[in-house]
Amino acid sequence: MNIKGKKVTLRAIELDDLELLQKWSNDPEINYMLGGWHFPSSSQDQEKWYNSLSMNNTNQRFAIDTEDLGLIGMANLVSINWKDRNAFHGMLLGDKDMRGKGYGVDTIMTMSKYAFEELGLERLDGSMIAYNEASIGVYTKKCGWKIEGEKKNAYFRKNKWWNQVIVGINKEDYFNLLKENNYWNEQ
Repeated sequence: MNIKGKKVTLRAIELDDLELLQKWSNDPEINYMLGGWHFPSSSQDQEKWYNSLSMNNTNQRFAIDTEDLGLIGMANLVSINWKDRNAFHGMLLGDKDMRGKGYGVDTIMTMSKYAFEELGLERLDGSMIAYNEASIGVYTKKCGWKIEGEKKNAYFRKNKWWNQVIVGINKEDYFNLLKENNYWNEQ
């Protein structure tokens, strides 16, 4: 099942996507903005990762696709906790020319709609490196997420320690945002 937003479609990651995903996974500029630890990734590594993807009910990864541009990034819902009805969400827009055009906002809103309106989750969590102000701003200023705290010295980049900004949104805040911005009904 594809998940349709206003600008993007969240779909299954396909074998044909791996070449572009590998390019992004090896891009230092992209990886500098992401949490976690990254190593150079070969095409064989990408295939192993792809083969490990499944219809697992606790970890889902999606291609971010547009009608005109094709694959522009990836998004996820991982560590889904069905008992407590929460999950962790993250995304990556691969081509920097795609940023600032509403694709990130639409991806976050589409994922939120899917999580809250289809899966029945109560909250979503996320995190960013403190210097990734663009991502923090998109989530908190445009998509209704709240900064809920910081973990000091959580990331080591370019010989310096950086904080991890913890963000989240619950179902009530999502529906309140929709009342304010009418996101799904505006053109």
